[in-house]
Parts: sequence; structure tokens; C-alpha cells
Amino acid sequence: MIGPAARLIFRGVKDLTLHPWAQALTLAAVVLTAFLGGLFLLLLHNLDQELLRTRGQLAFQIYWQPRTDMSQVKEQWAAFDSLPHLSEKITFTPEDALSELGKSLGTENNMSRLKELGRDSPLPATALLYFNGLGQDVDAWAKDMLARLKNLPGVESVHFNALQLELATSWIAFSRKAVWPLIGFLALVMALVVGNTIKLSMLGRKNEVEILRLVGAGRWYIQLPLLTGGAVQGLVGGGLAMAMLKGVQAGLEDLFASPPLMLKIRFLPLEQVLLVVGVITLVGFLSSWVAIRE
Repeated sequence: MIGPAARLIFRGVKDLTLHPWAQALTLAAVVLTAFLGGLFLLLLHNLDQELLRTRGQLAFQIYWQPRTDMSQVKEQWAAFDSLPHLSEKITFTPEDALSELGKSLGTENNMSRLKELGRDSPLPATALLYFNGLGQDVDAWAKDMLARLKNLPGVESVHFNALQLELATSWIAFSRKAVWPLIGFLALVMALVVGNTIKLSMLGRKNEVEILRLVGAGRWYIQLPLLTGGAVQGLVGGGLAMAMLKGVQAGLEDLFASPPLMLKIRFLPLEQVLLVVGVITLVGFLSSWVAIRE
């Protein structure tokens, strides 16, 4: 029983080469549909990851008053190490800030003028504090930390991006109510497009099926190769689409990783990749089955 079934499955794969142009066009339609769907999923996945990451991370930028005693400032910098949830601390003396400003200006003329200021830098001491693992009540924690940092002696101003918190909170609510239904609708559209494409391809072999029936071929002898062909088209099309998507992600990763964007573009998780390929394969199988029944 296994031998004849294996031969029929192999024949279904081999039959895909009988009409190369028609099969190539069908495969191209499947790949394009799966790629566009995967591209949309890639966008949503990275947007979701980025906003959820910033939801659990805060950055405070602290400016001291110009000419503040640096010994006092450095004592405060050392005390920052004991702050809860602190993940990274970056500090700039007035001279460091002047040097960074010179690098950003770029030209030798501007840098030479800044160097003439020497130790008389007019820029204030600055610190960047990054906090991670803040839990659920991020808003209240951020307000308390903001007030605590503002009350430090010599501190002129403290800034953090409150809009970042609001954006992340809004995205969580939006994703629960709208994004997942939208993904479901996208999956349905992908299934309809891929299904109809493969179904039309199978209907083109209707004469072949009729001839096999007239000569007395059994049901599975006719159907199994066609079902195999549809499933293989879906599997190959889904696999090629994910390979193309990986190439696009690799190109975008290099592009967005450079300043000033500094964004990390992640590829889809393995389970989502397998889900997309699996759904396309199943749709190819089912659409072939529907075409045979008709």
C-alpha cells in the first residue's frame, strides 16, 4: 500500500514539470501573495517589538547648570549606580560635551574653533540614564524618578519622552482590538488568492482527469497526484516567499541600523514562518481538492 501511494505522490511532483510555463506563473502568483502577506507581518512584528521594548525602557537626560562644581556632579554620577532598574549610564563632562559637539559639526574649521575654548566649555555637564524592567506601572514610576532627579543640587533640567509611553500604551490597546483581526482578514485574503490561483491551474487539467476516468482509473490514482501537486506548489511558493522576505529583512537591517535611525529590523519568529508556509501548503492542498470535486 505504501509503495503505490509513494509512486503516486512522486508522480504528482513530477507532473508539475509537464506544463512549465503554466506552473511557473501559478508559482509566481503564490510567491507574490505569500511575500506581500509576510511583508505586512514583518512590519507589524517589528513595530510591535519596538514599541513593547520602549514600553519597558525609559531614558532620562539630565542637564546641570553651567559652571556647576564637577566634584559635586561626579558624586551624583556615582550615586546613580544604586538607582533601581538602572541598565546603562552615560555621562559627559562639559569638555566631553564640547568634543561631541565638534564631532557632530564635522569640519576642521569648526572643530578648531571649539578646541580654542579649551577647558572653558560653556556647555553643561550631562548624563543619560537608561532604565529597564519597570513592570506595569511605568507612568507612576517615571513621574517619581523625574521629580527625584529634578531635586538634585545643581540640576537645571531633566527630560524624558512621555509620548513614548503613551504611544506604546495606545499600540497595545490597538493591537488587541484591531491588528489581530486585520491579520486574520489578511490570512483569509491570502488563502482566497492562492486557492483560486491553484484551483484554476488544476481546472486546466480537467481533460486529463476525464480521460483517466474513462479508462477506469481509480479515485485515488487520479486525485492523489493532483493533491500532491497543489500541496507542493503551496510549500515551494511559501518557502520561496519567506526566503525573499529574509533577503529584504537583511537589506533593511543594514540600512536602518546606521545613524540616525539606529533601528533593529528583526525577522519573523520561526513559528510565524512555519505558520505562513503551513497555511499556504494547506490552501494549495484544499484548493486542489475543491478543483477535483468540481
